[in-house]
Amino acid sequence: MPDRNTDPTRETRPTLEAVAARAGVSRATASRVVNGGAGVRQPLVDQVRQAVEELGYIPNHAARTLVTRRNGAVAVIIDEPEFRIFSDPFFSRQIRGISRALNAHDAQLVLLLVEGSGDFDRVTRYLAGGHVDGVLAFSLHTDDQLPAIIRRFRVPTVYGGRPERPSEGREGDAGVPFVDCDNRGGARTAVEHLVALGRERIAHIAGPRDQTSALDRIDGYHDVLPDAGPEMVAEGDFTVEGGARAMAGLLDTCPGLDAVFVANDMMASGALRVLRERGVRVPEDVAVVGFDDMASVAEATEPPLTTIRQDVEGMGRLMVSLLMERLNSDAGAWPDSVVTPTALIRRASA
Repeated sequence: MPDRNTDPTRETRPTLEAVAARAGVSRATASRVVNGGAGVRQPLVDQVRQAVEELGYIPNHAARTLVTRRNGAVAVIIDEPEFRIFSDPFFSRQIRGISRALNAHDAQLVLLLVEGSGDFDRVTRYLAGGHVDGVLAFSLHTDDQLPAIIRRFRVPTVYGGRPERPSEGREGDAGVPFVDCDNRGGARTAVEHLVALGRERIAHIAGPRDQTSALDRIDGYHDVLPDAGPEMVAEGDFTVEGGARAMAGLLDTCPGLDAVFVANDMMASGALRVLRERGVRVPEDVAVVGFDDMASVAEATEPPLTTIRQDVEGMGRLMVSLLMERLNSDAGAWPDSVVTPTALIRRASA
C-alpha cells in the first residue's frame, strides 16, 4: 500500500505559494489580497482572485487573523431560557436576519445562550479569550450581567432593544448603540385603535417589568388611558401560558372589560384561548390586539389576531450593519442607535 504522504493520487490542498505562482505575483502580494490587506494595485488584485478561484484555494484562518486582526466571527448573546428561544418565533426571525447579514459580510455567527449565573461565567471566559470581533446582545433584563461583562472586555457591541436607563449606583450604556422598534408608539396605536372601536374598559397584559420593551409598552398604554387603574394591568412573561394566566386573572378581577391590549403575540394567543374557554366572544364581547405580528402565531389564532407589526428580521440586519460600521471605522466611532417604526395590522380579533 503506498505511503499516505507519497501517494501521487492523494489530493493536496492548494497553497498560497501556488496562488502566487499562478497569478505571477510574490507570496506577500498574494497574502495581502487574500487576507484583505491594502496597497495592492487593482490589476494584481484581479489576478490573485482569479488564481484563487481556479485553484480552489481556501485561506488559512489563523494567518488571516494575524493580518487583519479579525476573527471573522460575531457572538449573538440571548439572555433567555432555552425553551423560549426555540419556541418563540420572535427569536428565530431575529437570528435569521442577523445570520443573513453576517453571511453577506463573510462572518460566522456564534450563538451563546444564557440561562443562569454559571452561563455568565462561561460567556465571560469566551469573550476574554478574544474569539469574536463583536457582540450582538438582546433580550436584556434589569439585573443583567452582560452589559458589565461587555464593558469590562471592551468588545464592540450592539444591543437589540433599548438598554436599561442608567440609575443611581449603576453605570448606563449610553455610548453603546441599539436597534429597537417604537414600542411606546406602537402601544399607543394599539390602544387608540381599541378606543376608536368604542371600547371603554380596556385592559393591558404587560410583559415582564425587568425589560425595557415591556415598560415602554405600558407607558404607551397609559399615554392613551392615563386614568386606568392598576387592576387593569396584569403582568405576563411573554409566553403563551403567561398570557393565559394574566387573562384569567383579568376576567376574575375586571369582569366588565371589553378589550385587551397584549404586549406580544404569544401572550395574546394564550389570552384568546382563555376567552374561548370562558365562552367570551372575540371581538363581539372582548376585542384583542397583540404586538409583534409573528405571522405563524397571529394568523393561526382563532380568530386571527389584530396586532402591531415590528420588522424583527430587518432589525437583526440593522444590528449587524451598525456593528460592521463600528468595526470598519478607523476612528472607532459609534454609529447612532436606530428606532424603527411600527404599524397596525388589522385582522378579525379587533
